[in-house]
Amino acid sequence: MLRKLIVRLRDDAGMNTAEYAVGTLAAVAFAGILLKVLTSGRVQAALTGVIERALP
Repeated sequence: MLRKLIVRLRDDAGMNTAEYAVGTLAAVAFAGILLKVLTSGRVQAALTGVIERALP
């Protein structure tokens, strides 16, 4: 039985639908957090300062 499981797992070439759903949800959650961080006042001020110093 263990041998059949190992053979079956090795034949799996990609993700199934549930794995795509979990991956998509994780990507959306990460994008939401990144958006929230990048639109915060402190980060925007820091990015503006970097850009202003780079382009005198």
